[in-house]
Amino acid sequence: MTTSDAGIDVEALDVDPAHWPAQLDTLAPRQVLARWKGVVRSGQRPRLVVRQAADGEWTGAALVTSRARTAGWTIVDVVGEVGPTVAAVITAARESGQVQVRWEGWDLDPALAAGNGFRPMRSPSVSGNGPSAGYVRWLVPSSGPAGAPDAEPEPYRQSTHFSCAAVGALQAMALRDGRSATNEGPTGELTREAELRLWRSATNLPSVEPFGLAVAVRRAWPDVPLEVALDADQPIMLEHLEGDEVEWRAILQRSSRAEAAELGILHRTDRLTSREIRAEIEQGRQVLLLLSLEAWMGVEVPHWVLCHAVVDGAVVIEDPWVTESVGETWVGSHLLPIADEDLEMMAGIPPGGHRGAVVLG
Repeated sequence: MTTSDAGIDVEALDVDPAHWPAQLDTLAPRQVLARWKGVVRSGQRPRLVVRQAADGEWTGAALVTSRARTAGWTIVDVVGEVGPTVAAVITAARESGQVQVRWEGWDLDPALAAGNGFRPMRSPSVSGNGPSAGYVRWLVPSSGPAGAPDAEPEPYRQSTHFSCAAVGALQAMALRDGRSATNEGPTGELTREAELRLWRSATNLPSVEPFGLAVAVRRAWPDVPLEVALDADQPIMLEHLEGDEVEWRAILQRSSRAEAAELGILHRTDRLTSREIRAEIEQGRQVLLLLSLEAWMGVEVPHWVLCHAVVDGAVVIEDPWVTESVGETWVGSHLLPIADEDLEMMAGIPPGGHRGAVVLG
């Protein structure tokens, strides 16, 4: 992509982690360059959006990343002339069909972010290795008040490899005003204790399938209407196991199905489409959805996310998994937009492709 304004060329350059452009040595502060070069971001599709004067001097540069099959970009840092460079990023994002740009707030003045059209995102209680603040600018309108992205879940990174469903349920409950848990169950507070307690209630050891999750949510929050959407009549997510390892987990899944029926949890047996997920959110509901991590991590592993808002052309999810090894921070997995057609492709339980979800009414 190349554009120009008043003698300034704007280009988007792919990043070679072994050969960073020499122009950055004089343009970028040392701590920023250390952050950029300190991790190989190949899994985050890194690129530099740069502004270059007629004499070849760079006047500004932004390091931008994004997950595959998502509709948002993340600015890691901007150096040089900040305002014009951010404007170039926004233009490039619009031209490539993005619906949103986020900005990691490592050394960012909140007033500077606001002056460039960004609003602060809700920060996690514990930011881990990421920035303490993050900012977002939406490039398209929301599709309706009930599904607008203004009400945010609290960002939270799952503390185990298998507790994504529990985190999504806790985030959903924290968004529901006036809801409280039973004395035996978790509150909407995002703590490791609450995360593991809810996972223990829902697990099929170690994964969580839709009926087990719905039963755990119903027992913790009895007044929340629930519906399981699963187009499979047999136990799922067991293909990687053999023999007795399959048998006893299948018994647990059948038990969860029976318990869900006893608790009055509805079961929808046809395939839930991305259009219907959008419709559920626009009506004020939330959807805990199983995705395959194939598009993001190259492995066919099922993973739970919370679908909680919609904008024109995309569903906004909350993902509790943060891949720090490729430079991702909580900003990159928070308020994450996925285009409707990409969500339709990604939503499935490998290898059979069944669609699993829990709709919170």
